[in-house]
Amino acid sequence: MTSASSAPAPLAGIKVVEFTHMVMGPTVGHILAGLGAEIVRVEPIGGDRTRRLLGSGAGYFPMYNRGKQSICLDLKDPEGLAVAKDLIGGADVLIENFRPGALDRLGLDYETLSQSNPRLIYCSEKGFLPGPYENRTALDEVAQMMGGLAYMTGPPGKPLRAGASVIDVTGGLFGVIGILAALEERHRTGKGQKVVASLYETTAYLVGQHMAQYAVTGTPASPMPARVSAWAIYDVFQTQDEPVFVGVVTDALWEKFCKLFGLDGLWADESLRENNQRVLAREQILPSIREMFSKMTRDEVIAKLDGTGLPFAPIGRPEDLFDDPQLAAGGLEDVTLDSGEQVRLPTVPLEMGGQRIGSPQQLPTAGKDARKVLASLGYDTDKIDALIAAGSVSESA
Repeated sequence: MTSASSAPAPLAGIKVVEFTHMVMGPTVGHILAGLGAEIVRVEPIGGDRTRRLLGSGAGYFPMYNRGKQSICLDLKDPEGLAVAKDLIGGADVLIENFRPGALDRLGLDYETLSQSNPRLIYCSEKGFLPGPYENRTALDEVAQMMGGLAYMTGPPGKPLRAGASVIDVTGGLFGVIGILAALEERHRTGKGQKVVASLYETTAYLVGQHMAQYAVTGTPASPMPARVSAWAIYDVFQTQDEPVFVGVVTDALWEKFCKLFGLDGLWADESLRENNQRVLAREQILPSIREMFSKMTRDEVIAKLDGTGLPFAPIGRPEDLFDDPQLAAGGLEDVTLDSGEQVRLPTVPLEMGGQRIGSPQQLPTAGKDARKVLASLGYDTDKIDALIAAGSVSESA
């Protein structure tokens, strides 16, 4: 684990103000925080409701809001709105992912804010880029359904969303890419700009390989469970206990696979030496492979394959990853939740200059940093007390 003092911080000195909720917007801030930027998260009085989601939403806040400061403002109150504008006035980056026009109505649109802070980079995370759909409300699931990802994931006739918020997170990644590019351009021009990333167009980019397949072959891509694989052995195989994925994706690996498992008969068949021949003979090959794996345990298969160069994977579950030795080598960071409980969660998956990004993080309670943030704006104690007493700003309970 990289210590807080030695963790890479290439964005040190970059100040970010975040008006976000759920996953897509907070992902942008979390990655920037992991890279060393200073993030002030503006929440409504009482805190972001994402903090209180149940079920599959219970992990959203702790996963994507580490390493940030929190201040709660009443943006409908002139004094609270004035604090927000003061924060933005000294910021390098603003992130928002609310409904189209929500911040515009408060005078927090890019055109207005850039007049007083022309260096501001304003990142909007939306459902759609400009076009006929731009004012629609979108969610990760909406984008997956519209953009073909759910169609490709589920079996024919049964669209199925991916098992994580992949579009929210990837849309956040594109937002980070846009911000970093805008920072680089600002080095040359001295001016900021507006950056917009979206859920729908992100989905289209991810399924672009299937669009290209149709363009090249003239045949629509089949959903993944019904696809014609590019390789004969590229599947999940049941062992005596737990299933294992195994892929044989080159002719050299086919030779290695046959010799490793003593499949002399298959290797002796010269009509199977080339990949496309094996794909055409897949139904001939697979029964004996499935039978072979069914007589082995999962650990026996892994021990046989590990270090050979053959692609393989046990079927992991999210709860298994806490004890994964690869992640324990630097992929998890210590996080103190707002309840005081300590857990370990995935860090930004990067290494820079030979060091991992991760370092111990604190999840802020709602409004925890109110006085510190206000003092950094030059507000004196009397003004801070007055803002809190009036309810324009709230402190954590």
